[in-house]
Amino acid sequence: MKANSDRIEKHIHDLSKYTATPNQGVTRLTYSKEDLQARNFIKEKMKEYGLDVREDGLGNIFGKLEGSKTDAPSVLVGSHFDSVPHGGAYDGTGGVVAGLEVAALFKENNLTPTYPLEIIAMIEEEGSRFGGGLMGSRGVTGTTDAAELNQTKDKDGVSVAEAMRDIGLDPTLPKQRDPQTIKAFLEMHIEQGPILEEKDISIGVVESIVGLTQLEVTIEGQAGHAGTTPMDRRLDALVTAADIISKLPAIAKDEGEGTVITVGRHEVFPNGANVIPEKVVFSVDIRSGKEEHMRSAIQKTKDVVASFEGQGIHTSVEQPLYMQPKALNQDIHSLLKTACNQLDISYLNMNSGAGHDAMVFSDVTDIGLIFVPSKDGISHSPEEWTDARDLANGVDVLYNAAKELTEAT
Repeated sequence: MKANSDRIEKHIHDLSKYTATPNQGVTRLTYSKEDLQARNFIKEKMKEYGLDVREDGLGNIFGKLEGSKTDAPSVLVGSHFDSVPHGGAYDGTGGVVAGLEVAALFKENNLTPTYPLEIIAMIEEEGSRFGGGLMGSRGVTGTTDAAELNQTKDKDGVSVAEAMRDIGLDPTLPKQRDPQTIKAFLEMHIEQGPILEEKDISIGVVESIVGLTQLEVTIEGQAGHAGTTPMDRRLDALVTAADIISKLPAIAKDEGEGTVITVGRHEVFPNGANVIPEKVVFSVDIRSGKEEHMRSAIQKTKDVVASFEGQGIHTSVEQPLYMQPKALNQDIHSLLKTACNQLDISYLNMNSGAGHDAMVFSDVTDIGLIFVPSKDGISHSPEEWTDARDLANGVDVLYNAAKELTEAT
């Protein structure tokens, strides 16, 4: 029995309804009303497929099919279910639905795993509410601590713990998981790029994931009246920020090797049409396949920011996230390729230019990551789309790999 593409498509459609922006893409921020609706749907399906459901102290959802081997580590399959603002219905969610479909296939085929199978749906991979990103997987693997989470707040000053309590979650539950309880982690994700579609290939088997960091830059000047402050007497934080930002693309180009730098978010204070900006806060996303280039780009960015310090302008840089480039486990990589061959599904070895929860899990367990095609390579947009048949192909590959890793019979 193979993956049910109609069921997959229905689950994607149903989850897409839990959005704060109907008819304008999917906006599902962590711990929002829409998050609660989506998590209730996910938990209901987990129970329907015979899984024991629990949530941890971050609100990550786990659905477990016990194995015949006592106290054995689990094979985890899943992804994240938060979104960027006005994003698509498939980023992350497709991987969660893939995990649910793997569980459904285990149930329908009456499979009994030796090692437990766990489907996982994670929070705040995108960092859209609390910044940084990958918070759910970092919590599970212990690379973030309770103090940091209590101090982390959204743009409205609401902390992680407060937001959790608002939707009935318990932030005092354990967050970090003992790595000895995890045998492997498998993730399916849409490619978010054009290569698979252009080459008419069904599966991308990922060999490595790009390193990434996020910086938060603060520029402080002095507010003043837009009409009465002479140009040579201004301490304009926005003009300074613009000067800094204009220099960043050259850093990426000089580093080469696929290094990219993106300023994707900025806030201006007090944000009045007739007030000279007093403060600007903006994000800098830096990615590279080679760690030396990423570290060099980070230092050069910090140096550029620091060069504007003085004469009434104050600058600071924080680094809430740093993930080094990751090579994925070769044994699972081979297992995924074998599954493609057995199923007669075309595949291509690929590197990932986007960060994923799999890269966090790679520090504590063996991981496998596959991509399925994205229509026109579009992602983080309402136009994001992947054919349900492509999703089903990905599920079939994961299912075969999960059977092997759990030694299901």
